[in-house]
Amino acid sequence: MDSFAVLAEPTRRRILDELRTAESSVGDLVATLRMSQPAVSKHLKVLREAGFVSVRVSAQQRVYRIEPGPLADVDSWLAPYREMWTNHLDALERHLDDME
Repeated sequence: MDSFAVLAEPTRRRILDELRTAESSVGDLVATLRMSQPAVSKHLKVLREAGFVSVRVSAQQRVYRIEPGPLADVDSWLAPYREMWTNHLDALERHLDDME
C-alpha cells in the first residue's frame, strides 16, 4: 500500500504519534486513543503491513514500535518542497530587509 494512503487515515497518524515517544502495547494504545481494541488492531495491521511499525511479543502482550524506513521515504519525497519553501521564505526575508 502507498505510504501516503496509509498516512491519510487520521487514526493511523495518531497511533504513530503515540509510538513516536515509546513502544506501546495494543492495550495501552486502546486506552490512550479511547478506541475499541478491534479498531486499533485493524489500524496496526495496516501500519505493520506497510512497514511503518513492527511488533514483538512480550509475555501475553504484543508491543508495537515505529520503523523509520517508510517515514524516511516520506521525508525524502517532502525534501524538495521544504527546499522550495525555504527559498521562498529567504526571498521574503530579503525583500523585507530591503524595505527597511
